[in-house]
Amino acid sequence: MSEPHFDFEREAIAQGFQRVAGVDEVGRGPLAGPVGVAAVILDPHDLPERLDDSKALSEAERDSLRPVIFAKALSVSIVFASAEEIDAYNIRGAALRAMARAVRALSLKPDLALIDGRDIPDRLACPARAIIGGDALSMSIAAASIVAKTTRDALMRNLGREYPQYGFADHVGYATALHRRALAASGPCPYHRRSFRLTEAEDAV
Repeated sequence: MSEPHFDFEREAIAQGFQRVAGVDEVGRGPLAGPVGVAAVILDPHDLPERLDDSKALSEAERDSLRPVIFAKALSVSIVFASAEEIDAYNIRGAALRAMARAVRALSLKPDLALIDGRDIPDRLACPARAIIGGDALSMSIAAASIVAKTTRDALMRNLGREYPQYGFADHVGYATALHRRALAASGPCPYHRRSFRLTEAEDAV
């Protein structure tokens, strides 16, 4: 499989969109913790090497690329949609709201946003294009996926120290058997998503 490329961005730049941001989210599926959304404007003249969809990289590879992205990018932002926001707006709605905030949070206003997936948030601060599977196709979206993943994982490890009974450091909030058993034994903490199915009898034994 080929690595993400910069063709989408170069095409947009040729059309007059000088600052192109990639936007991606992580954490739609977990039972606990926020959704993390990152936006990244890469420097066309100083692109990081070895960028890929965060899911295709090891933890060590993601962690090594994170500081490179921050050092080389023109602008980076990261925002979260809390468990409370997810419960209030549903997971899709909360993720889209966070995407719009991430674009607004960039220190440089982008001329175009490349959004991973099929949806474009309402009230976005710039024009946008949705790219299905964009984290495996666009270097800017891949960079955003790495920033979002590493930042959210670090946050969940910190929550794991506060709530050690759930094992957040091991599964970062996903619905593993260990996590289900911990929920059955201890009930949810303030960072669990009440709108998700938190316990299932067959998984809690």
